[in-house]
Amino acid sequence: MIDVLIAGAGPTGLTLACDLARRGVSFRLIEAVPGPRPGSRGKGVQPRTLEVFDDLGIVDRVLAHGRMAMPIRMVASDGSVTTVGVEPPRPRPDIPYPASLITPEWRVEEALRLGGAVEVEFGTTLTGFEQTGEGVSAAVVNDGVTETITARWLVGCDGGHSTVRKQAGIAFEGETREEVRMIVADVAVDGLDRDSWHMWQHADGLVNLCPLPSTGVFQYQAAVAPGQDADLRLANLQAVLERRTGRTDIRLHAPAWSSLWRANVRLAERYRAGRVFLAGDAAHIHSPAGGQGMNTGVQDAYNLGWKLAAGAPAALLGSYEAERRPVAAGVLALSDERLARAIEQQSIPIHRDASTTQLAVNYCGSALARDDRDDTAPLRAGDRAPDAPGLATAEGERRLFDLTRGGRFTLLDFGGAPASDGMRTFRVVADPAGPGEIADTAGHLAAAYGAGGRTLVLIRPDGYVGLISDAGDASAVREYLAGIGSDAG
Repeated sequence: MIDVLIAGAGPTGLTLACDLARRGVSFRLIEAVPGPRPGSRGKGVQPRTLEVFDDLGIVDRVLAHGRMAMPIRMVASDGSVTTVGVEPPRPRPDIPYPASLITPEWRVEEALRLGGAVEVEFGTTLTGFEQTGEGVSAAVVNDGVTETITARWLVGCDGGHSTVRKQAGIAFEGETREEVRMIVADVAVDGLDRDSWHMWQHADGLVNLCPLPSTGVFQYQAAVAPGQDADLRLANLQAVLERRTGRTDIRLHAPAWSSLWRANVRLAERYRAGRVFLAGDAAHIHSPAGGQGMNTGVQDAYNLGWKLAAGAPAALLGSYEAERRPVAAGVLALSDERLARAIEQQSIPIHRDASTTQLAVNYCGSALARDDRDDTAPLRAGDRAPDAPGLATAEGERRLFDLTRGGRFTLLDFGGAPASDGMRTFRVVADPAGPGEIADTAGHLAAAYGAGGRTLVLIRPDGYVGLISDAGDASAVREYLAGIGSDAG
């Protein structure tokens, strides 16, 4: 029996596989399609997701094939031109990746497969499963041969049409808006520069061409006007482009990949049925407005991975849905609002803030969040653990994210008594002389955590603050870990 069977090898399933692999958890990752999926699909990687990829050790590979803060050139229906995002925002001490990254989704999947050394069983379809008190028996078919895989847990990362969700009997609540459709395709383009994301407004709907870094193609998007044919052939894509831009000098070539998108807004009634979990599009689907879908799925997996690896104590498993489903509900509301604005204004909302970057996602109401601070504190248990550069160690200067990488609990000790033998602990001292000692030379660490002379901060394996004690209560840390049924590994 393996520990985890993962159905679906998109960004969500691959992230979960990478996280389990580094923890030594046995798993199999199956994917129904015969090989890596083509197509840019979701092309925006948000800052919080880049932090996840940093922890997984693949962020450099992802960054190398993308472009940060791509300028957007908007041509209004009257011909006026507005360009935004020419200067990308600068990194902050607590935020190393200040802007979203444009890169095709297949590049993200490639980085996860290669960087995480993850093996995908392509062409393997889940046809059914049964549960017992000890595990799940799943029937899978590859090349006409049926196999039964027995696992302690099954995680459905198999998309909006999830077989896992359907067979688990979990309702997918929401609506499909057939009148809201969009053609999406990856096309080679002549006559257009690759310096910006180009958008044109028109009474029939928006059309845009976004250059995809590390490729020779653009992602083409065109809203399908009511009553018009959603024809994916090149001739129609070209005709729509010419009608809405008023230009005949831009020439498209046959799409390498194309798809018709419909507005589905749905959320799974629950994220768990016994030994079966849902993550990513299997649990929530919504419009691409705001670039949230792929990112929300990646962070579902990042939240679930360490909890399964910890031996799956009840307190941790129960927290997965409690923490992630409200996040998805918020994302659905955000993307629905931005879609409505896009339809009304015939433009893509380009404003970015903490809600779209996902840096503001928090679990402050979670059972896993405990502190002795009052409500006015800028950082509370459940918040994202901020970064801090300029930390002096015996081995040289480091960022905090360098020290916390690896998906383990980390204790920051600003002066309190040691909380637990064997825990990865960094004590903040004036002059670091040995392992586990750091000096906050620029004061970024104390500022980011609002730390006093006795503060203890316990950072969860997924980069959120689990506990803060300004009183320096070491027993609170031990009680926290015992209460969730986990050790410090």
